[in-house]
Amino acid sequence: MSAAGSASGAFRDDGPPRAPARPAGLLDVLGVASVVLDAKGRIVLWSPQAEELFGWSAREALGRYAARLMVDEQHFDLVTRLFAEVMGTGRSWAGAFPIRCKGGRTRLVEFRNMRLLDDRGAVYALGLAADHSTVRRLERDVALSSRVIEQSPLGLAVLDTELRYVSVNPALERIDGRPAADHLGRTVREVLSGLACDDVQAAARRVLETGRPVVDLPALGRTRADPDEEHAWSVSLYRLEDAIGTVLGVALSVVDVTEQYRAGVRAEAARRRLAVVADASARIGTTLELDRTARELADVAVPELADVAAVDLLEAVVQGRRSTLGPAEAAAIRALAVHADEVPEALLAADPPGQVAGYGPERLVTECVRTGQPVLLRRVREEDLYRIARSPEAAGLLRRAGVHSYLAVPLIARGEVLGALDLKRTRNPQPFGEDDLLLARELAARAAVQIDNARWYRHARDSALTLQRSLLPSVPSVTGGLEVASRYQPAEATSEVGGDWFDVIELEGCKTALVVGDVMGSGVAAAASMGRLRTATNTLAALDLDPALLLEHLDRTAAGLDQSIATCVYAVHDPHLRQCRIANAGHLPPVRVRPGRPPELLDLPTGVPLGVGGVPFATTTVELDPGDRLVLYTDGLVETRRQPLDERLGTLLTLLQGPDRPLEEVCDLLLRTLHEPDNADDVALLIARATPPA
Repeated sequence: MSAAGSASGAFRDDGPPRAPARPAGLLDVLGVASVVLDAKGRIVLWSPQAEELFGWSAREALGRYAARLMVDEQHFDLVTRLFAEVMGTGRSWAGAFPIRCKGGRTRLVEFRNMRLLDDRGAVYALGLAADHSTVRRLERDVALSSRVIEQSPLGLAVLDTELRYVSVNPALERIDGRPAADHLGRTVREVLSGLACDDVQAAARRVLETGRPVVDLPALGRTRADPDEEHAWSVSLYRLEDAIGTVLGVALSVVDVTEQYRAGVRAEAARRRLAVVADASARIGTTLELDRTARELADVAVPELADVAAVDLLEAVVQGRRSTLGPAEAAAIRALAVHADEVPEALLAADPPGQVAGYGPERLVTECVRTGQPVLLRRVREEDLYRIARSPEAAGLLRRAGVHSYLAVPLIARGEVLGALDLKRTRNPQPFGEDDLLLARELAARAAVQIDNARWYRHARDSALTLQRSLLPSVPSVTGGLEVASRYQPAEATSEVGGDWFDVIELEGCKTALVVGDVMGSGVAAAASMGRLRTATNTLAALDLDPALLLEHLDRTAAGLDQSIATCVYAVHDPHLRQCRIANAGHLPPVRVRPGRPPELLDLPTGVPLGVGGVPFATTTVELDPGDRLVLYTDGLVETRRQPLDERLGTLLTLLQGPDRPLEEVCDLLLRTLHEPDNADDVALLIARATPPA
């Protein structure tokens, strides 16, 4: 059989019909037609694509001279010459040529012609043809794609189905710092071991399996191109498929977004600083208690700014004196607060709050308070630990805690250095930087004013309390007819000292005067007014005046005081008559406790407070047998903002029920149960038990 016959037979195979092939690639897009001619130029093979391209069926084309069928007469000589050259020389010919299609239409077709030899030495001509416009369009698309990929600033790569590189553009070579040859055949993890590439590898696997693209996947790390700086990239991945859906691999694009990332980090740091400052404004200085204000500062600094925070004040400042340090002078510093989250070694290394320690001139905290300037160690070296810690043992604890960065900022208020905020990082891997220094200085500046206010308030309060305690009496435990116990409880540190007082005055005839009063207002002025009223009461009591008359004299005395309004209960106990004469000037009623009976609030005319003037007082006589108790108190014991006064007085009566107990124990019980920690008022309490006359 001839080659032509063999070819024709293959084309007319009468075997079982096969399904038409689906488009599978570039050749199908081009629609490449195949035509085989024998040595005389007759068509011996005609592909289905040739039928689509030229319009002639195989039955119409086979056996005919190709030039007569497909070429216009004006091009006949040229085609004959080109055919002879290909068949004679064996050199291929390629180019565009106008072809006459069925129906008379002329079509420009892109050709590649070449000579073929079969196993018997027969010569044939093979022509591969495609529509000229389709070829040119694909050439332009390929050229454009190649130029875009080559010149794109985006890093582009193609991974095969095993997620190994098969193509890399120059931009990705520059990003990775590796030539394309170092990529090909390797996985992302093998090429970029220093990058957080596990997420990229996992995302590529998901894209390959699901076909769903991943866009803008963040990746952080360092590459060979810039090993000293951390960069940020945005990675996008898309699955590649051919025309019939066969998965070819994954396309990967990489964009360097380091500047945007750093801008975002800076913006986030600024937002965090604002949040911490806002938190500090709300949390620091909630009271005027010095130690609590220092704790609030330490609590705000951890963990947002540091893992360990300590607040230290110069001891001279705590005592109300200014402090200046020479270059070689040690500093006496009082530790006020320390806070560390899950860093027990750092807590053990810190000075215990309340302790005063000598800090040598080489200590970094000493340098900070001496110069009034921050001290920043981005990286703590071994020798630095001994300038941070209070002792070699403490330095060892800090080493075990992992302290790697240190910052101390001065606490400055009204131009005076008060102390320092001492910060350390252990668990946070980042060293302190300029942003941290800025935030620490802002916190220290805000807290220093609150600390300064608290320490001056402490001095003022201590002065008032000292004055008030000096004015209170030393109450005898036993008089001619009474056993007595008393308590004075100053207000908490959130308020100034008040003007509460009590007194026990021994009179002639075994009688005893009992006094409890409360000057309205607080501070030194209230304490001074209280002292003058107490002195006047002692003087008037010696005259053995009726209680109501004595209060009238006190009323006139109170009218001339700076703090002119006060309440008072004045009682005179006579053990021989077994009774008390009591007068009340706007005060809460005393409680009488009698064995075997429920405690009772004495029903007394309330009267008006001292200092109002012009209103007479009344004296009431009540029985007080041996064993009976009389309880006098100020409103700080029972008044609160959350509960009605009647309810609180009921609680007082309940606590006084039951078996008789030592008076000191009863005083402690009442204060412990009734006086609330946040009460802004003083408490004066006086309990007397009647005894047989001496």
